[in-house]
Amino acid sequence: MGEFSYLTTTDNARIAYRLDGSSDKPAIVLSNSIGTTLRMWDGQISALSQYFRVLRYDARGHGASSVPGGPYPLARLGQDVLELMNALEMEKAHFLGLSLGGIVGQWLAVHAPSRIDRLVLSNTAPWLGPSDRWEAPIAAVLQADDMSTTAETFLRNWFPAHMLAARDPLVEKFRVMLLTTNRHGLAGSWRAVQEADMRQDIAHITQPTLLIAGEHDTVTAASYSVQMANAIPDARLLMLPAVHLSNIEFPEKFNDEVVQFLHASAP
Repeated sequence: MGEFSYLTTTDNARIAYRLDGSSDKPAIVLSNSIGTTLRMWDGQISALSQYFRVLRYDARGHGASSVPGGPYPLARLGQDVLELMNALEMEKAHFLGLSLGGIVGQWLAVHAPSRIDRLVLSNTAPWLGPSDRWEAPIAAVLQADDMSTTAETFLRNWFPAHMLAARDPLVEKFRVMLLTTNRHGLAGSWRAVQEADMRQDIAHITQPTLLIAGEHDTVTAASYSVQMANAIPDARLLMLPAVHLSNIEFPEKFNDEVVQFLHASAP
């Protein structure tokens, strides 16, 4: 297939997506962190597509998807996934989400449990409040001349100092993603984070769940994953010596653990 296919959602957003792996394999949906595109999963595709039909997508407001007016309610971000799955005749899929993608995964597991098989929540949290903490960064990104200041803040929060100092090619890849992200898409998505409070709801998650945490994560502190592991019945917790993008810093360990978990028989 070409680089992207597109879905027009019921509220007329245009969502770019990509499929890898053969159609006879079980499906998995990958959901990105805020400020990134589906390319953030490039390091996972070779490992996952051996066993799964992999659906990646650019969240509304990001990448090759359209930028509807915000804010973007969390339920709308979850509905985008369900509409993609419906269009691709995926009755049920595993789900792997990182950061905002993990918040979307929590929403889906609670509100559309019959559609989600096994759940991997990486570097995420059920709540990143209080909500008023988001007003200043949302205002700042909307008022700035460009995305450069926001991009550098994100990169400092996402990568260890040695990767930043070395101008690692992976860091540069994410810098480009951030610099080309539409500010209204970012702000609209921040509103979804701002409203999200799944702290009570996650106790009702019934899917087998793997939590992946970064020991040095300053965005979604590892303590959130510990809390989630205690709240979600029978959840497993993997702690990696990472900052925020565990799949980028430790791709082999990340991939091995995810594949092993997805292949495990349900309890």
